[in-house]
Amino acid sequence: MNGTSLHTSALSLTRELIAFDTINPPGQERECAVFLGKKLEDAGLSVSYHEFARDRTCLIARLNGSSAKLPICFTGHMDTVPLGKTAWTTDPFGGEIADGKLYGRGSTDMKGGVAAMVVAALELAKLSQPCAGLMLVITAGEENGCQGAEYLAGLPGVLGSAGAVIVGEPTSNYPLTGHKGSLWLKAHTAGITAHGSMPEQGENAIYKMARAVSLLEAYEFNGEHPLLGRPTLNVGTISGGENINSVPDRARIEIDIRTVAVQKSAEIFASLKRYLGKEVTLEILQAPEAVATDPADLWVQEVFEIMTPSLGEKPEPRAATYFTDAGQLTPALGNPPTVILGPGEPTMAHKIDEFCYVSRIEEAVEAYLTIGKKWISNG
Repeated sequence: MNGTSLHTSALSLTRELIAFDTINPPGQERECAVFLGKKLEDAGLSVSYHEFARDRTCLIARLNGSSAKLPICFTGHMDTVPLGKTAWTTDPFGGEIADGKLYGRGSTDMKGGVAAMVVAALELAKLSQPCAGLMLVITAGEENGCQGAEYLAGLPGVLGSAGAVIVGEPTSNYPLTGHKGSLWLKAHTAGITAHGSMPEQGENAIYKMARAVSLLEAYEFNGEHPLLGRPTLNVGTISGGENINSVPDRARIEIDIRTVAVQKSAEIFASLKRYLGKEVTLEILQAPEAVATDPADLWVQEVFEIMTPSLGEKPEPRAATYFTDAGQLTPALGNPPTVILGPGEPTMAHKIDEFCYVSRIEEAVEAYLTIGKKWISNG
C-alpha cells in the first residue's frame, strides 16, 4: 500500500471510529473493539478480548516474530469524554472534514491515534517472517482512571513483556518520554449530629475537614524530577452535611495528586495519612505511577531521529502533563522504554468541536509504520 492509500485508510478508519458512541460513562466499547478486532484478525494477527465489566471490552492483538527479541507494543484507548453542555457546531459523531481538520468526539483524544496504529499494524502484518513481534493493546475505560489498563495489568500472563511502548495519546506527533502519575484520594471526616441551635452538643465534621483542607494547601512534597518537575496537589471536590440547621456528621473531599518518578504513590499516601492525623480517613481511588524513560535510551533516540523530518527539528526531552494507560501498562510489560506520540492536538482534548488535523493523522501512520518496521525487522 502506498503512502496515499495508507493516509486514506487511516483517515477513513478514524471517521469510522468516531461514529461509534464510546462516551464514558458508560463507555460500551465492545462493539468498537470487535470492529477493530475483525480487521486485525483478517490481516493475520491473533486477537483476544478482555472485559472488566459488561460491554467494557479491551482488545489485544499480536503479530509473532521469529526471534527472542521482545515485541513492540502500540497502545491507545477507545472511550471518550462526554460531549459537554454546550452545543457543537458539527456532528460529534459525523467525522466532518473542513479546512484540513477532522471534527468529532475522540478525533484528537484519541481515535485518530488508534486508527493510525491499526493501519500501520495491518501494513506491518504483510512483512514476511518478521524477526520481532508486534502487539496492540486497545483499551476501554481510560478516561475514568485507566480501568481497562489496570484490569489487563492484573490478569496473570495476559500481557506478557514488551521491549518498547508507543502510546498514541495527543502530542501533535511530538515524542514525549514521560508523564506524571495520578494519585486520586477520597478523604472523610466524621462528627456527631445535633440541632443547629445547639452546636455544642454535636461534633462538626465540616470544621474537621476545613482544617484538613488548610493543611493540604500547605503540604510540601519532597524531591523533584528533572523531566517531570515537582508533584502537585489539588482538592477538587468538597461536600458535607445534610441541612442548614443540623451539625454535620459527615464531610468528604476528593484530592488529585500528580506524582513524579521520585516518590511512589504508596509513600505519598502514607505521608499524607500521618500529616492529616486520625481525624481524617483516606482512601485511594486510583494510583497509576509516573512514567519516565531516559531520553538517552537508544530506541528513544531512534524515535527522535524518525520524527525529526516531519517536526523540522530534532525533538528535545519533554513530558506530558496528563496521565496515560502507560502508568498501568509499562510496569506490567516489564518497564520497557516508553514514548507518548500521537496525532491529536493536546489543546483540543475534551473540548467542544474537538478536531484533529488530517495531516497529523497522515504523519502518525507513517511514523508508526517506520518505528514498527525498524523494530520488527531487526531481531
